[in-house]
Amino acid sequence: MKRNLIFSALLALASGVSAQQAIWGVPQMISPEVNTDGTVTFRLDAPEASSVRVSGDFFAPADTVAPGVMARDENGIWIYTTPYAPAPELYTYRFMVDGRLFTDPSNVFQVRDVNTVMNLFHIPGGRSDLYKVADVPHGTVSKVWYRTPSLGAERRITVYTPAGYEQSTERYPVFYLLHGMGGDENAWTELGRAAQILDNMIAAGDVAPMIVVMTNGNVDTQAAPGETSQGFAQPTTLLPHTMDGTFESHFPDVVAFVDSTYRTLPDKSNRAIAGLSMGGFHSMQISKEYPDMFGYVGLFSAAILPREGAVSPVYDDIDAKLARQFADAPALYWIAIGDKDFLYQANCDYRRRLDDAGYPYVYYESPDGHIWRNWRIYLTEFLPQLFKK
Repeated sequence: MKRNLIFSALLALASGVSAQQAIWGVPQMISPEVNTDGTVTFRLDAPEASSVRVSGDFFAPADTVAPGVMARDENGIWIYTTPYAPAPELYTYRFMVDGRLFTDPSNVFQVRDVNTVMNLFHIPGGRSDLYKVADVPHGTVSKVWYRTPSLGAERRITVYTPAGYEQSTERYPVFYLLHGMGGDENAWTELGRAAQILDNMIAAGDVAPMIVVMTNGNVDTQAAPGETSQGFAQPTTLLPHTMDGTFESHFPDVVAFVDSTYRTLPDKSNRAIAGLSMGGFHSMQISKEYPDMFGYVGLFSAAILPREGAVSPVYDDIDAKLARQFADAPALYWIAIGDKDFLYQANCDYRRRLDDAGYPYVYYESPDGHIWRNWRIYLTEFLPQLFKK
C-alpha cells in the first residue's frame, strides 16, 4: 500500500512538472547572429546529419544555384555565414536537413504563410525600420466577428484603429486591405507588419490616420485556421469558392458592418481598397463592381483574369464596368508588381487594356517576384497617397 502511494505521488509530480511553463529549455546557441560587418551567421546543432543547408529570401539573385550550404565543425554544429551583408529588410528562412525542412530551434520568432512555417530575422535600416515597433503612439488591432447577411454566416475581420481613436469623437477614412490566396485576416498584420507600418508612418505625419480593415477572403472559412469552430483544419490554397465571385458579391456586407460599427467617413472619397495577388484580383473586381464605393484602388502583384471555369455575374462585361468606374475615375488607381513575378505579363496586358481605353493609373515596378518583401514595400508606397485633402 505504501509503495502504491509513493508511486502515485511520483506520477503526480511528473505530471505536474510536464505541465509547467517551459522556462528551462532556453537555447544556448545564437542563430541567426547579425555580425558587426553586417553578415549573418546561422547555426544548427545536428551532429548526426549528413548535409544541412539554410534556405531563405535573403539571398541575392546572383547567388549560386544552391547557396547556404552549411559546414559542420568538430562539435557537430553546422554553420553558415552569408558572404555579404544582406540589405536592410525583414527576412524569412528555414533549414534543410538531409532533404527535409525544419525551423531553427534557436530562434523563437516564427511566422506562418498558408501552411509553411518559417523563422524571421530583421536587418535594421532604411525602409525596414518601418517594420519595427518604435517609440511612437500605437493603434489598436482587434479581431472582430460580424454576420454576413448575404452568406448567412459569422465571419471575422482584423481591424486597425489609429492611436487616439478610443479617446476621440473624430470620424476616419477606411482602407480595406486584402490578402492573397491561402492567406487570411491575420496575414497583413503577421507577415505584412501592417500595424507597425501604420503606427510609424502616421506618427511621422506621412500617412493620414485611418481605420484599416483586413478581411478573410476565403468564403469557405470563418477566420484563420485553428481560430474557428471548424477546429484545427490544416490551411490550404485549395478552398471552395476561391475567386468564383462569391467574396466580391458579399463585400458590401463588410462595408455596411464597418460603417455601422466604427466612426467612419462613409463615402467614396474616404474609402480605399487594395490587396496582394488574389486580394489584388478582388480589389480590381470589387472596385469596378461598385464604382461609387472606393476612391482609391491598389493592385499589388494582382491576379487579373478569373480562374479557369469560374462563372459569375461579377466577371461579366468587364470593359463596360471599367468604363463606368473610370467615368468618375478614382482619385488613385495604383498598380505595382515585381519584374520577376509570374503575374508580370498579365499585369502588362491589363495596363495595355487601360492604356487603350485612356484610363489614368499610376504604375510602380520593383525587383524580385511574388514575395512579402515586395508587398510590404507596396504598402509603404501606397499609404501616403491615400486620403489627400
